[in-house]
Amino acid sequence: MVVGGTGFIGRAVVEALLDGPCDGIAPPVVKVLCRHPPPPAQRNDRVQYVIGDLSDPRTLQGVCSGLTTVVHAASYVGGEPRHCREVNHLGTLALLEESGRADVRRFVYISTAAVYGFGPHRGLTEMEAVPAPQSAASASRLEAEHAVRRAGGVVLRPHLIYGPGDRWFIPTMARLLHRVPMWPRGLSPHSSVLHANDLGRVVAALVDGERPPAAGHVYHVAHPRPESMRALASTVCRWLGLPQPEDSLSAAEHRLLTTQALPALSAHQYDLLTQDHWYDTSRIWRHTEVACGAGFKARFAECSGWYRRHLVDLLEA
Repeated sequence: MVVGGTGFIGRAVVEALLDGPCDGIAPPVVKVLCRHPPPPAQRNDRVQYVIGDLSDPRTLQGVCSGLTTVVHAASYVGGEPRHCREVNHLGTLALLEESGRADVRRFVYISTAAVYGFGPHRGLTEMEAVPAPQSAASASRLEAEHAVRRAGGVVLRPHLIYGPGDRWFIPTMARLLHRVPMWPRGLSPHSSVLHANDLGRVVAALVDGERPPAAGHVYHVAHPRPESMRALASTVCRWLGLPQPEDSLSAAEHRLLTTQALPALSAHQYDLLTQDHWYDTSRIWRHTEVACGAGFKARFAECSGWYRRHLVDLLEA
């Protein structure tokens, strides 16, 4: 069962599970736990949709019956602390309780490298990186991680994820570049990024592979080659038809303009775009033996049409 299987990350996981090799064995039965199933015309006939809400544990009773594996890909990333706790922390506890009752063998939780807080972070391994969450969302997801690991589950910490369905990473960068078409002079940060489909393939390998990960382990998940954020911004501008950013402002001037143009952008979000945030991801690729795929430049070209359609109001402004 994929919890949050109708969301951005969850859909990619479901597709990877359904597309995986079966080696002559019947394909797995995949359930999706969601608050609102998609309209009938948009449903996959190989998926069973189960209604449940992490913020209401009563709706989770019995949902894990008969399952071997739970992939938890649901989260609330808004700024309301109470809802963060209800969904991310307490909802995960309720889901783990149901999984325990059903004797689920594998539990994989997709968290976030945002639990590390402000950068710079350069090549940190899972053992070296120390969580220091800067938001209620990240803090509650870290609490969920602790619970999953205590229960013997596995935690994945991706960083910046892009692809069809992305509503934060590339849209935020595009809005910033549209309103402030400049890049801070002298800043050349690098970040760990990954296409959602590649994350889905990693998850599928973890749950279907012959080498299950050790209980309680944490893995960074991103393309092994960090991406230059300046080069990434240039690629986004080229494919979305935005002017290439000028290199004419100091870091302080750029931050001031950004604050004026995008007042809702938090200090942590700005830090993610303008400071090093790249991590050692060698353990996950070595364990799963999944091919990491092409880098951002090639993969963004494949999904740029989706972004143009979904950012049409911005791009035509």
